[in-house]
Amino acid sequence: MSAARRASAAAPPTSRPPRPVADPDGWIRDTRFGNWLITSDMWAEHVVRAPVTDLVHLLGHAVTGYPAIVDVGCGGGKALPILEEVFSPDVLIGIDPDPEMIERAGAAGARCRCRVELRLGHAAALGLPDQSVDMIFCHQTFHHVPDPPRAAREFYRALKPGGVLLFAESCAPFIRSLLVRVLFRHPLDAQMPAEDYLRLLRSTGFEFTADNVSTPYPWWSRRDLGAFEWFGRPRPANHPKTLLNVAAFKPR
Repeated sequence: MSAARRASAAAPPTSRPPRPVADPDGWIRDTRFGNWLITSDMWAEHVVRAPVTDLVHLLGHAVTGYPAIVDVGCGGGKALPILEEVFSPDVLIGIDPDPEMIERAGAAGARCRCRVELRLGHAAALGLPDQSVDMIFCHQTFHHVPDPPRAAREFYRALKPGGVLLFAESCAPFIRSLLVRVLFRHPLDAQMPAEDYLRLLRSTGFEFTADNVSTPYPWWSRRDLGAFEWFGRPRPANHPKTLLNVAAFKPR
């Protein structure tokens, strides 16, 4: 990537984002702001690292033994060095439908010591052989998928028996909020509450217990962006389930 292009990727866009464009598989291109955000260091530290830490806890056992890991919807690749740091795989496979994101992910992949493969693809059509990977990391990707059941079946197909799906997702109350609808583009008819995501994963064949599930409520997922808490008001005990983290297992 040229120096000029790197410089332009480092600052948020100022012009109005184009209207969403759906490709033949139904993927909706995000706004320029959304594409800038997922390539930023702020995204890596505030939106990626925290759920990875939580998912390791939800996994409930050693983080070794996952030689082939897929990052579905890898975007700018910010999760790739974090996944390598935590799980020490032999190969990381980043899949994304946007050629520009795949190009940007190359810089993040170059920092990894393991082999990194970056491919164009969709959550519902990974292009991987049956039972070929040990872990799928799906972070802030599923709410972009117009056909969630098809994507869940595709994840299940590609995982080896005993493989793990690390699922970290924004839920309908957050995606349908005014701020998110203004700044980003999503297939709104496909959005689900946390309970529906859990039902979908179970109906696909994935196994998990309550110990493998969490519903975090970070400041950036709240309507007030955490302002009330900054002014001393406690976080409400009963709050919308804006996010969902699940460590789900394919039976052996």
